[in-house]
Amino acid sequence: MSIVSALKGDLPQQARSLYRQLLRQGEQFQSYNFREYAKRRTRDAFREHVNEQDPREIQSLIQKGLRELQMMKRQTVISKFYQIDRLVVEGGMSGKQSGKSGDIARQKDTGWD
Repeated sequence: MSIVSALKGDLPQQARSLYRQLLRQGEQFQSYNFREYAKRRTRDAFREHVNEQDPREIQSLIQKGLRELQMMKRQTVISKFYQIDRLVVEGGMSGKQSGKSGDIARQKDTGWD
């Protein structure tokens, strides 16, 4: 069994694993827009190279994906430092609390604290 044929069986599994890791890591972004962009970019990149057959090119794409994953991990940690209100499209709490009579008791400012 040659090295290339041994890697052929392993490369699809590596690619699927990387795909799942990128999607999971993208869900860690605090911002809805960043989360959606990460999902869209990951899917588009994998769809673009779905018919790639050259094992060396596949391995280089996997290495590029691993670098992107490391960058995404750093960015998600940074995004957790900044508290932002949820958007209407996300559902859930809007960051505003109303008092008993319906007036706004607290509204989160996004400026200086």
